[in-house]
Amino acid sequence: MKIIDMHSHIFPDKIADRAAASIGEFYGLHMDCDASVNTLLKEEAKIESGKVLVCSSALAPKQVESINNFLSESLNAHPDKFVVFGAMHRDYDNYKEEIQRVKELGFTGIKFHHDMQKIDIDDPKQMPIYKEIAKNGLAVLFHMGDDRYDYSAPARMVKVAREIPELTIFAAHFGGYQRWADSIHNPKLDNVYYDTSSSLFALDKSTAKRFIDYFGPDRFFFGSDFPMWTPESELKRFLNLGLGDEVNKMILHDNAARVLGLKD
Repeated sequence: MKIIDMHSHIFPDKIADRAAASIGEFYGLHMDCDASVNTLLKEEAKIESGKVLVCSSALAPKQVESINNFLSESLNAHPDKFVVFGAMHRDYDNYKEEIQRVKELGFTGIKFHHDMQKIDIDDPKQMPIYKEIAKNGLAVLFHMGDDRYDYSAPARMVKVAREIPELTIFAAHFGGYQRWADSIHNPKLDNVYYDTSSSLFALDKSTAKRFIDYFGPDRFFFGSDFPMWTPESELKRFLNLGLGDEVNKMILHDNAARVLGLKD
C-alpha cells in the first residue's frame, strides 16, 4: 500500500520538544512525541510511507527566512522523502524575493496558519502574496476552520479560491477544523483540495464519508498532522472508514502524486 502523508510539521532539534508542547497547548491536547525530523521519520517508517509533506508556520515576519532555511536543510538531507511547504507571513516585506527563493530551493508550496498568525485568510494584504505564490507555480496549504476564531473560516478560503482561481489550495482538516458544519457546504471549486488530518478523531464515519462523496474522492489527501497525531494512528482511523481499496489508493497516494507531480 503506497502512502503519501500530505500534512506534517517539523522543527529544529533544539526546539522540537518545546514546539510540540506549544502546539498541544494551543489545541488543549497532549503531545506524545516531539516534532523533530528524526522522530517524524521513525513514525513514518511505521506505516512505510513514501513521500511526506513537511512544513512549519511563521508566526512573525522575522521567522520566515530562518524557518525556510531549516526546511531547505531538511529537504537537502532527505530529498527522496520530503515535499516541502515553506513559511510566509503577511507582514514580511520581501515576499516576492522569498517566494522565488524557496521555489529555487525546491519547495512545492507555502503553509499558512492564520489562526496562530491572527490574520484573516482573505486579508487584502494577503492577496498579492497568494498571486505571487501562484505565479511561481506553488500551492498553498491553509490550516482551516478553528471554531474559536474566524481567521480561517471556510467562507474566507472560498473567497480567496474564487478571486484567485490560478492558486492551488490545500484546505486542511476536511476544510474546517471544528467547523465541519460550515465546510461541508463549501462550493465545489476546481482549485481546492482537502486533507484528512486532525478530523477523523472527531468526525463519525458517516459524516466523513459524506464529505468525501460530496467533494469527490479525487479531491482528498491523507494527512497525519504530526505531531498532533502519529501517522500510524491517523492511518488506522482513515482505514476504519471502510472506503474500499480503490478510494483508499486515491486518497492515500494517487491524488497527491497526480496533483504535485510526485514520483515514487
